Amino acid sequence: MNKSDKVIIFDTTLRDGEQSAGAGLTVEEKLRIAHQLNKLGVDVIEAGFAGSSQGDFDAVKRIANEVKGPIITSLARAVETDIDAAGEALKGAKNARIHTFISASDIHLMHQMRKDRESIMDMAVKAVERAKTYVDDVEFSPMDATRTDPKYLYTMLEAVIKAGATTVNIPDTVGYSNPKEFGELIRGIKENVSNIDQAVISVHCHNDLGMASANSLSAIENGARQIEGCINGLGERAGNAALEEVIMAIETRPDFYGLQTNIDPKEIGNSSRMVGSIFGFPVQANKAIVGQNAFRHSSGIHQDGYIKNHSTFEIMEPESVGWRGEALVLGKLSGRAGLRARLRELGYELNDEELANIFLKFKDLADNKREITDMDLEALMSEQHRIIDTNRTYHVDSVKVVCGNNVTPKAEVTLECPDKDKRHVISEGTGPVDAVCKAIDQVVKLGAELTEFSVSAVTEGIDSLGEVTIRIEKEGSVYSGRGSDSDIVFASAKAYVNAINRYLMISEKERNFTQETV
Repeated sequence: MNKSDKVIIFDTTLRDGEQSAGAGLTVEEKLRIAHQLNKLGVDVIEAGFAGSSQGDFDAVKRIANEVKGPIITSLARAVETDIDAAGEALKGAKNARIHTFISASDIHLMHQMRKDRESIMDMAVKAVERAKTYVDDVEFSPMDATRTDPKYLYTMLEAVIKAGATTVNIPDTVGYSNPKEFGELIRGIKENVSNIDQAVISVHCHNDLGMASANSLSAIENGARQIEGCINGLGERAGNAALEEVIMAIETRPDFYGLQTNIDPKEIGNSSRMVGSIFGFPVQANKAIVGQNAFRHSSGIHQDGYIKNHSTFEIMEPESVGWRGEALVLGKLSGRAGLRARLRELGYELNDEELANIFLKFKDLADNKREITDMDLEALMSEQHRIIDTNRTYHVDSVKVVCGNNVTPKAEVTLECPDKDKRHVISEGTGPVDAVCKAIDQVVKLGAELTEFSVSAVTEGIDSLGEVTIRIEKEGSVYSGRGSDSDIVFASAKAYVNAINRYLMISEKERNFTQETV
């Protein structure tokens, strides 16, 4: 593959993706996603913003040391403390990059930065120079580039490349641009920045007007060779360019783009499902490439054509992006060997102790379901990881509810507390889930507000596992919790406790980080 023919895939799911409202990942969750991104074949993983919190610092450091293959980068504002934190977190990485940024548009300079153009230019150059003392690979972003005076933008890019930037990223920070003008901006950079041949042009597009993927593709048509985005299009506000869309556009239309990536498309499905599960953001049914309806045909005309020849109404095979059939049917008579084999096919390598733990949960589920699907298994694994990742500060031991027409809902809940003592409490509520949450509140006494409650079926059918997502708000921050079970009320209790445990764990790290940096 010629350098000019390759598009570098830069994944920012763990940084910009985590800025999705209601998101919040543990270090272990980030590490698990990073390993999957490595299997997917992304070239660059933006592991976090090391200077922003202890959790992000720890995540960047662990990913930098444990995930081999991709370039690992940390975001950093154009200030010394951020760059130093990024440099420290990236120590030990075989391939490390610092990604530093500063506002460039006049509207940002006037209202956010309150500095003049000359001061901003000086800060940009000094940031790149400082980053170069830690790593050879430095990326620079002029924030809000699409609303920046082009001549000032050209001058800034030329200056940071001279200072040592190896990649210059052009962010459409507020999703303002459209494909025609964004492509022209990239072409203008190639034509007017005298030393642009010394750096890779990257783009980072937001989806506020629904054009992030289209803008990204327009950019590579005009000379950009790095695309930044997130799995499932996650990210700040309306999200970023959905990497699976950009990748499959390049993959499906070699006749048009004539470009390649290092991506293994068959890992797209696994990546999407893992990210959706860990973030607690189900993928919309009609989402391109990875939605459950992406390869379903309901129109009679479409079905007729598809039966005669798949290519009549399908431009890619479902298997090519990781949509697979069931290779093994598992049920209550299945043993450990069959379970291990299927989990291995799904990408889970378990030791004997881990297998024993998940096998017990598998058998419990199999008692209630005739057949266990891949989605069921992934839900079980997610549930197991959630327990491990949050150190089980509180654990739901049992739930009993009484509810019905003309009956005040009542819940009896037994919680295992951090001191390993079990507390049995009873509470009433407006419904069974409300009663359960109020009972838990009697023990935890957190004082958080429940802001979101949603239920989704893991698979089809009346015996499907239910997955509950709950978000709580405390002191202006949102913490998500998830729980899976064939009993929705019990799943709700587990989700609520998971959110509480995540708050306790994350807030503890943040308090420690604040104390250390004051």
